[in-house]
Amino acid sequence: MEQNIPLAAIYVRVSTQEQAKIGFSLNAQQEALENYAKALGYKIYRIYRDEGKSAKDIKHRPEMVEMLGDAEKRKFSAIFIYKLDRFSRSLKDLVLTVDKLKEWEIDFVSLQDKIETASASGKLMFHIISAFAEFERNLIGDRTKFGMQRKAKEGGFITRAPRGYSLIDKRLVPNEEKENVVRIFQEFLDTEISLTQLAKKNGMTTTGIKKLLLNSTYLGKVKFASKETEGNHPPLLSERLFNGVQNKLRNKGWAV
Repeated sequence: MEQNIPLAAIYVRVSTQEQAKIGFSLNAQQEALENYAKALGYKIYRIYRDEGKSAKDIKHRPEMVEMLGDAEKRKFSAIFIYKLDRFSRSLKDLVLTVDKLKEWEIDFVSLQDKIETASASGKLMFHIISAFAEFERNLIGDRTKFGMQRKAKEGGFITRAPRGYSLIDKRLVPNEEKENVVRIFQEFLDTEISLTQLAKKNGMTTTGIKKLLLNSTYLGKVKFASKETEGNHPPLLSERLFNGVQNKLRNKGWAV
């Protein structure tokens, strides 16, 4: 019935400076972890050893990277480490990596920190770490959204430059096509030309010409998350011309 014995990976790490300073050897970590894993009923799948590696980040530790790749492939069911700082000294790296292990259904055991997901208290700690990971992801999302909102509020441009502008040093600058943009708006307002005809005349698609006519960037505005703010770029159109086009689009059922 040996095939039913769960497999465990053991990860040990020590930097050159640590080993020279305090004699915190890989062999000592490995022996303690092997005994602990076997006592909990695991069979050792593999020992992953990063010798002379810093804990600053995970990507520069080849054995750690390989172990996480094997974890994602479910080659074992648990990872044993000697202490959390052997795994990572970055709280962000730790919580995000442990959250990944939870997603892959890999147990995580830290000998010195008394963290192991086989018990109720260990599972609680696992959930707490995962909650920190979710909190970190939400913070990143909030910071990104705040940055984009701030950029929009300050008149910064969010996406690529529309026709009639060039993006220079992250600012919109009118280019040689600005007269064509004004002409397109004026022709649409003053004649009965259809969107399809106007698009064909200007080498655009019908969808493209409609987006151009609806774009408030030409009024010197910046739009983000359905909110408009004053931009820091010069407008190409007067409000009379732009609003006249919007009214005509609405009357013809071509605008939302």
